[in-house]
Amino acid sequence: MLSKRVAQFEKTVCVACGACVKECPRIAISIYKGCYAVNDLELCIGCGKCAKICPSGCIEIVEREASHDKAE
Repeated sequence: MLSKRVAQFEKTVCVACGACVKECPRIAISIYKGCYAVNDLELCIGCGKCAKICPSGCIEIVEREASHDKAE
């Protein structure tokens, strides 16, 4: 079952420092081509640890969209 919250990244603000990658307890975050952070919505639990550690403030914890709640 997916969590009700998820981390949302603003890639134009991200500095690709990797702090969030190291902080994520679910290994849900990676740096895409050295440019910005992305998260795996299947793994993200919306705990907020990444948002707290992010030096650029590009991560927000939001309610998961209904379209992501579908079991496949």
